[in-house]
Amino acid sequence: MNYNYATSNYARALDSSSAYGASSISDVAIAAIAGIIGLVILVVSIITIIQIVGMWKVFTKAGEKGWKAIIPFYNIAILYKISGMSPYLVFVYIALFIPIVNFVASIALTIITVYQKVNLMKAFKASTGLTVAMLMIPFVTYLILGFGKSEYFGFDEKTTVEAE
Repeated sequence: MNYNYATSNYARALDSSSAYGASSISDVAIAAIAGIIGLVILVVSIITIIQIVGMWKVFTKAGEKGWKAIIPFYNIAILYKISGMSPYLVFVYIALFIPIVNFVASIALTIITVYQKVNLMKAFKASTGLTVAMLMIPFVTYLILGFGKSEYFGFDEKTTVEAE
């Protein structure tokens, strides 16, 4: 019996794959990248669901219907309205698709977003610490506002302080 070990199926399998059956290092890298992408998608999905639940409760506390938190861009317009700002500011997002203007629009949206979050926290008469939390981890802060004891006071003439 003339059996050559080097050409056997067992020897070829050991030479061409790792212990897990991958045929090359690129297959392992692709699997690792796919796993990381899957983990990122899972984490982002969980954060999105948490934020939607929190926004739903904030909307209902503010007298809006909770389902409005699900619709993209419309939920931002409602947040502007609850925060005492014009809901039409949501149209600034369209400027992000216009070349050259998008640079200015991104700066404007950053300022508008910070102002909106601060105004929202003023509408709920929240503390400074909670306002900072809203700027840093909004998905958690929406839950605190929505399920906590805070009340929505809004921005009517009754709540604003008049200059004497």
